[in-house]
Amino acid sequence: MTDTLRPHFWKKHALTELTHLEWESLCDGCGLCCLIKLEDEDTQEVAYTKVACKLLDCETASCSDYPNRKSHVADCIQLTPEQIHQFHWLPPSCAYRRISEGKDLPRWHHLVTGNRDSILKARKSAAGRCISEEDVNPDDIEDYIVRWVR
Repeated sequence: MTDTLRPHFWKKHALTELTHLEWESLCDGCGLCCLIKLEDEDTQEVAYTKVACKLLDCETASCSDYPNRKSHVADCIQLTPEQIHQFHWLPPSCAYRRISEGKDLPRWHHLVTGNRDSILKARKSAAGRCISEEDVNPDDIEDYIVRWVR
């Protein structure tokens, strides 16, 4: 396994052919996958809330303990290339979802711009827009549905 990224690897290789480093680098760090989502049982439509997992730092949209997150949040999902087709709940802007659907990375993605802050400038991140689940009554979760996840 290589410890460097191959040029434009997301255009040249299937998700299942990526190295671990390439797979991890596809993540734009938006934190949207860490927001609590509600799914309609009949339509499978997914509604995002601005309520974040207790480990998500709502100022930076970064996981506060990414390497050990599963020990703190039992239902935290580890995205893998083999399972990507199951994750219809990922936002349309998600690089994993986009690449699996045959689309290119968005123009604000750090692999395109070379700058990790470009997601913040494009306002595609949960940074500064979410609140911790620890601050919300679970019975009120529907009150926090947002439309800015697109």
